[in-house]
Amino acid sequence: MKVTQTAVDKTAREAVDSAHTAREVLEEAEDRLKKGIQPIVVPTSEEVVATKTRVQYEPGRFHFAVAGVAGSGKSPFVNAICGVNTQHAEIGRYSDPNPALPFAWYNIPGAGTPQQPDWLYFNTQGLSVFDCVSVLFDDRFTQMDIAILTNCMRFQISTYIVRSKADVHIRNITYEEGYNSDRDDAPVRESLFPSARRRFIASMRTNLKENLKEGGLPDQRVYIVSNNILLSNVKDRSPTESLTSWN
Repeated sequence: MKVTQTAVDKTAREAVDSAHTAREVLEEAEDRLKKGIQPIVVPTSEEVVATKTRVQYEPGRFHFAVAGVAGSGKSPFVNAICGVNTQHAEIGRYSDPNPALPFAWYNIPGAGTPQQPDWLYFNTQGLSVFDCVSVLFDDRFTQMDIAILTNCMRFQISTYIVRSKADVHIRNITYEEGYNSDRDDAPVRESLFPSARRRFIASMRTNLKENLKEGGLPDQRVYIVSNNILLSNVKDRSPTESLTSWN
């Protein structure tokens, strides 16, 4: 009887421990989902083939996915690069305007909408099949951006971080520094542009480095773009202003 009672007690303790462990795992999973972190899911070979068929993946081409949260400027960015007018709820695929370059550009629908919840974005959009993912962000670098970069690192996919709409933010800083469009002429604005540009880059550098560090990601070069300036370069016109990239 003593041996039997000992076995019962041991079984009861193991059941309590198992229940406690299961509860911790469930709480951790729920916490990760609340933060927009999707469970790591490795697609099957059949899913990879289906996704490549869906996005018209072609061997011999280099496939760029332009991804990010809704409203980050993906469509204007792809418009400027490819000379198209994109505004779709589905993935849009476009050839590079230079026929000598074997590039295919993809405008990926924005994350963070009811149709594209954060924690489903990477897998539902099939980002694991692309050769490179450009993550665009506007005013804030979000948890969704961190999740995309983290998943790309897991799948060993090259990434670019692109800060969009830079000219708009720099222009706003010139107003903060005293420019008045009703009173001042263009030379005044142009004289304020260099200092406004430096302020913008310094602020963004600090904030983004902190965000990458908090997300457990290494430092990475960030490209600062204006779609108007980008379009001028694509069309071989000399832009009136220039932006930059930084390490």
